[in-house]
Amino acid sequence: MTDALKALIIEDDPDVRLGCEQALQLEGIATESVASAEEAKRRLAKGFRGVIVSDIRLPRMDGMAFLRETLAVDPELPVVLITGHGDISMAVQAMKDGAYDFIQKPFSPEYLVEVVRRALEKRRLVLEVRDLRQRLEGRDQIEARLIGNAPTMVSVRSLIAGLGDSAADVLVQGETGTGKELVARCLHEASRRRKGNFVAINCGGLPETLFESEIFGHEAGAYTGAGKRRIGKIEHANGGTLFLDEIETMPIAMQIKLLRVLQERSLERLGSNTSIPIDCRIVAATKEDLRALAEQGRFRADLYYRLSVATIMLPPLRERREDIPLLFEHFLLQAAARHGRPAPASDPACVHQLVGYHWPGNVRELRNVADRRVLGIENGAPPFGSGVDESPRPLAESVEAFERALIVDALRRHNGNLSRSAEALSIPKTTLHDKIRKHRLAEFGAG
Repeated sequence: MTDALKALIIEDDPDVRLGCEQALQLEGIATESVASAEEAKRRLAKGFRGVIVSDIRLPRMDGMAFLRETLAVDPELPVVLITGHGDISMAVQAMKDGAYDFIQKPFSPEYLVEVVRRALEKRRLVLEVRDLRQRLEGRDQIEARLIGNAPTMVSVRSLIAGLGDSAADVLVQGETGTGKELVARCLHEASRRRKGNFVAINCGGLPETLFESEIFGHEAGAYTGAGKRRIGKIEHANGGTLFLDEIETMPIAMQIKLLRVLQERSLERLGSNTSIPIDCRIVAATKEDLRALAEQGRFRADLYYRLSVATIMLPPLRERREDIPLLFEHFLLQAAARHGRPAPASDPACVHQLVGYHWPGNVRELRNVADRRVLGIENGAPPFGSGVDESPRPLAESVEAFERALIVDALRRHNGNLSRSAEALSIPKTTLHDKIRKHRLAEFGAG
């Protein structure tokens, strides 16, 4: 969790400066104060994690000049100006120049706190969007794409990082909508084959009559209608990665031929006797237990053991509920950018409902809910059903996961501030502190 946001106060009158500090600190808002704009400039690093509260009348550089210089560096930094009675016209001009708001002297502590809180919330959202973009553009593409802090997801990312540069074929197992193709793409991008093709095939979406030609390719005249040579998917993936989704639906006859390709690392196109060497990594995905299918004779055991050199198990969303608020916010931002709409703020009632739902469609279903929320087509009803968790999970485990998720969300929304988070959760601060320790969430709380 990032450090709590703060308010930087610029005021040359020591009594006013102290009053502002005390009013904000009593409400749990971290502050820093200086007597001049020049000193403030020395404190402002790029991406300053806070907001500015500045008097307009300052020695040497005034608040207006400071505003212009600051917004030239970071146009999204909220600057609140404090004005005297004769500065109203100047304050109006400042608003036109990009100031967030202005406060006229004399002002009440409550009003100062209200304005600063709104500015901090705007800053928090801006910084979260920036952090998200940096993660998406940064070096750690696995963490940027496979989002989540649940131990199971940390383990999945670690496994992908360890397997990425190996030549091992991988079996990815998980329910529908858990992100199996995303894992396959992360494996591809983490490998030395990343410059090669990533070729995806849905084994359940191909008619059996076309399967062999689609996978292995054919020569001209190989069968009626084969007018010219076709390069198959496996050959197209040469030097890259072949992703076989829903591998459990592959016809048995094709399983035998695929096994031969995996063993020999070569193939023959339909209608050809020429062996073509193949160098591609196979990532297979299934929502079924392939071992059980093999024991029942519904899947070839030798192919199962060949594919499962390494296995990645993806947890269903209901087993990592603490990630739901973070994932939902991520999908809201993506949907807002995609549809050109503002991202709606998530409220505690919405988070409660999201965390409590059983998510049969997993992450894919959560993404769809975020899309509908951004588009405003929820029709006033929960778009994800009754909200009852129907999975056969022990009650104590479900309650603990639910509690952990709500605490993480509250801490994130209040920038790690324990007092405000405890207030939002309607529990004493000491109780929240104990629960943070119990759930090992120390990195989320800033105090």
